[in-house]
Amino acid sequence: MTEVKPFKTILYATNLGTHMRPVFRQAVNLARIHQAKIIMLHAVAPIGMTGQAILSMYLPDKEVHDIEQDSMNQVIETMRERLKNYCSEEDDICKDKDALIDKIAVSAGNPADVINHYAETHGVDLIVIGTHTRHAGGHTMLGSTARTVTQHSKVPVLMIPNGE
Repeated sequence: MTEVKPFKTILYATNLGTHMRPVFRQAVNLARIHQAKIIMLHAVAPIGMTGQAILSMYLPDKEVHDIEQDSMNQVIETMRERLKNYCSEEDDICKDKDALIDKIAVSAGNPADVINHYAETHGVDLIVIGTHTRHAGGHTMLGSTARTVTQHSKVPVLMIPNGE
């Protein structure tokens, strides 16, 4: 039988969507219960080969790299601002946020691949992700990122409903 280990590092994967609050709240609650740290991660889809080719025609490689880096920094700043707003509105949740939030990270790539790779390379014990449900023809559908993460993850994944 596999030994059940406590969660010490929780990866909260966010798409920065408007319905992520329940997911973050669950990550915070679990971090408190397990005395764990949270890594907030957002995956940015790469611009692709066509976008790279177009940009490189008009800009030197260094400027393209600088633009990409500026964009990543902007996303991190957006995440910090949302965390600040969230905590000001739900102060009972975030009274100890500085002790809970270990890192805010942004990485480029396919979101499911980024999440699983990040979890494997950063000693993550649990991934907390929203289901990103959509309603199609009266049925609730699981988002492709959540589905792929759960299929390929080597660590436990907790999916939290975050549909509209």
